[in-house]
Amino acid sequence: MSDSMNTIDGLLRSAALERNNEVALADAPNRADFFEGNSQQWTWSEVNSIVQSLATQLHNRGVRAGSSIGIQLPNVCELVFTILACIRIGAVAVPFPIQHRNHELRSGLSSAQIQLFVTANRSDRTDQVKTVAALLAEFENIKLATFGADAGEANLHLTPEPAEDKAYDHASSDDIATICWTSGTTGVPKGVPRTHSMWLASSRVQVDELAISSSDNILCPFPVVNMAGIGGMLMPWLTVGASLFLHQPLDLTVFLKQIETEGITYTVAPPPLLNMLLRNEELLNSVDLSSIRVISSGSAPLDPWMVKGWQDRNIEIVNVFGSNEGAALLSTMRSVPDPEERARFFPQPNRQGISIRIVDFDTEQEIAESGRPGELRFAGPTVFSGYLQSSGDEFDTNGYYKTGDIFQWADTNTSSRLLQFVDRAKDIIIRGGMNISAAEVESLIASHQDVLECAVVSFPDPDLGEKVGVFVVPIKGTSPRLPELVDFLKSLEIASYKLPERLEIVDALPRNAVGKVTKSDLREMWRT
Repeated sequence: MSDSMNTIDGLLRSAALERNNEVALADAPNRADFFEGNSQQWTWSEVNSIVQSLATQLHNRGVRAGSSIGIQLPNVCELVFTILACIRIGAVAVPFPIQHRNHELRSGLSSAQIQLFVTANRSDRTDQVKTVAALLAEFENIKLATFGADAGEANLHLTPEPAEDKAYDHASSDDIATICWTSGTTGVPKGVPRTHSMWLASSRVQVDELAISSSDNILCPFPVVNMAGIGGMLMPWLTVGASLFLHQPLDLTVFLKQIETEGITYTVAPPPLLNMLLRNEELLNSVDLSSIRVISSGSAPLDPWMVKGWQDRNIEIVNVFGSNEGAALLSTMRSVPDPEERARFFPQPNRQGISIRIVDFDTEQEIAESGRPGELRFAGPTVFSGYLQSSGDEFDTNGYYKTGDIFQWADTNTSSRLLQFVDRAKDIIIRGGMNISAAEVESLIASHQDVLECAVVSFPDPDLGEKVGVFVVPIKGTSPRLPELVDFLKSLEIASYKLPERLEIVDALPRNAVGKVTKSDLREMWRT
């Protein structure tokens, strides 16, 4: 690989040269419903020129190599252009989910040392710019830049300019390209810095395992702010010079129409959606999905009947386990041909430099026998080097990333050993693909005047996979209700997807012999 291909900007420049006037990037057709302006489509040459223009605009605002630039935009072309413009300068792109409010933003602005924040008003947040400006006023020297006709001097615009090589300090492969956010088990989201080489290594796994090529039309329904959106969609798109179609999650009617209209060949979808579609023959038969060859799915265990059902329709479901930190397992038709086994098992990574271990939590000894659960540990070129402001506890003494997920070696008759997901050791709830730290929500609910103690757990949902529920031991003489707790959390300005949707008042929380709350007992109460 040449030096120019060792960075994300190198991939963009190469694709612009080779693909030039081919379609590169397009907004969702319903863009006007959630963001200013009409849907637009851009060629690779135009993408490169607009990225150059935005890089110039950001550079004129003081952005330099190593600057950290916060970005909070929905899945529109401006989000992609801004990320790539930061990277062209050698700055660090720090995208925030649009659901994040002041509670999450305040922490991220500080820990990532943001110097400029890019955002815009949206239909669901018409006061977004005003709200962010007030938040930035709490900090010293964080500038604001916005998209939108009424942005005034802070306005950024998508005007192409010749993409000649400006005097920017171009990044090297080992420089940090992005900081994304993951829900930690101890509180506010943690920053995950990733270098160019880490992203390129992750992309190559996706491209090779899924046989993604320049002829693919990729539909991106995941926010381009984390591993799913950047690693699973944006990076493969840049690597091969495919066509990327954005979707603002999730409008099912628009999603299916995009597949049909754009001839989508590859996309991702959460398991509950794929289950629902197979159960709705009338809906399935109303749309042409014949262009689709692969759909990746994960964040929750897949149902074997679902994987087989889609394969019967000549669509391959790829079972994906991944994290922002860079752990990645993919179970494809090529590696696990049987669709029902593919829903349950993952092959060992066979990429050079990638290594995994299953380790006993108590003894730290590696587990070799089948059927004995332990923590999955991961090492290799895709894996990050540590969280922002971290003490290094996320790695073991051998340098392996401790995923916090429980796996075991499967007892199968296959020639190569397979891995099986067992449970999450980390106290994380995954609602519609969004990770939620139970500890974070618990700490906020516990500050309510009527709450003595609480435990936040998931409960099953057929559409979103999981939702947030809370068991509360109230202060004597009080009886907090769910609407009151929700209003209280809203006043703390947390993301709406973290709000509890079920409340159970109990006299005491169940605990084990050492006093730890046994959340498995609480989840079982809601399953029976």
